[in-house]
Amino acid sequence: MSTTTTTTATTVTTTKPATATAQPATAGSPLFEPARLGGLALSNKLVMAPMTRNRASATGVPEPIMATYYAQRASAGLIIAEAATPNAVGATYPNIPAIHEDAHVAGWRRVTDAVRDAGGRMFLQLQHGGRVGHPETSGHHPLAPSPVPLPDTIFTPSGHQESVVPQEMTEEQIRSTIADFAAAARRAVDAGFAGVEVHSANGYLLHQFLSSATNRRTDGYGGSVAHRIRFTVEVVRAVADAIGPERVGLRIAPGVTANAMREDDVDAVYPALVGELRDLGLAYLHVVFADPDRPLFRTLRATWPGTLIANPALPWPGPLPADGGRAAGERLLAAGADLIALGRSFLANPDLVARMRAGAPLNPIRDAHLMYVGGETGYTDYPTLT
Repeated sequence: MSTTTTTTATTVTTTKPATATAQPATAGSPLFEPARLGGLALSNKLVMAPMTRNRASATGVPEPIMATYYAQRASAGLIIAEAATPNAVGATYPNIPAIHEDAHVAGWRRVTDAVRDAGGRMFLQLQHGGRVGHPETSGHHPLAPSPVPLPDTIFTPSGHQESVVPQEMTEEQIRSTIADFAAAARRAVDAGFAGVEVHSANGYLLHQFLSSATNRRTDGYGGSVAHRIRFTVEVVRAVADAIGPERVGLRIAPGVTANAMREDDVDAVYPALVGELRDLGLAYLHVVFADPDRPLFRTLRATWPGTLIANPALPWPGPLPADGGRAAGERLLAAGADLIALGRSFLANPDLVARMRAGAPLNPIRDAHLMYVGGETGYTDYPTLT
């Protein structure tokens, strides 16, 4: 069966794979009910989670193919676009987008225009890599809360290399980085995004400040829980002051070990962080690998007064469940989440919402084409239903 998906940037014709797996019909699921996010009306409660795909230019400018990719997935209630760096030193891997120059704004404007024309809503994730970076990629020596290197190799334009010991940030560099996040948020709004998500998860800079394993400072940004949450709190407040709190979300990942992270006191850190920000009137709190059976999730839900986006704790690494995370999402809604963020399911299924509504088969993910490969294969050529 052949299908054609048309966006403002290109037309893609593909064939439905025979290996897709059917799922039960779910027309009555609460996932498909409309919702609101501040002033935004969302057509459903499914959020496309941010996923780095390495299709920007070498200088971080979003390429036209990215407009195609996101417009294909505009049926999500909300799209949170992949991480964009607020400054040059914060770059992580080759060909990731940025949002600190006029050319970045113009590139992202093509993306947001395409998604808006397709009926979608978009936030942009802001991410500084911290120690997850390399001079060959960014042209700068990585900065981090402390000189604790990433214990793994890191991908660079010439392939995998040993990571470097990051430079410990001075207080002046901390203040400058906070200002860069605020400026990036203003540029994101100029580029047509409805808001931004501050990335304090998955082992990147803000997450590094939260963990005593990567933050060994003895000044006002390290040591006690109150000091380790300070950098994230100040970044979020600066971004909220720049564009309005109703345009700002925060992503956290308590206990997630991505990028060799280790946290020993999540039950102290995250309630304190969320409690410090709960009265700002932010757009949402986004919890990665959320598990409704964990006491910490219930504590965060009880502490956070606004919209909570939950990303289900699906198998990783490993294949997705046949339903793409639908059942896990419904459990989280029942446990108090307001919106459900799915990543890989949207990656392989541009029309995920329609497929889930119909109980149709889901496309399998082509793992070899997730990152670093560029081009349409495994990016914009996934088939849609006729």
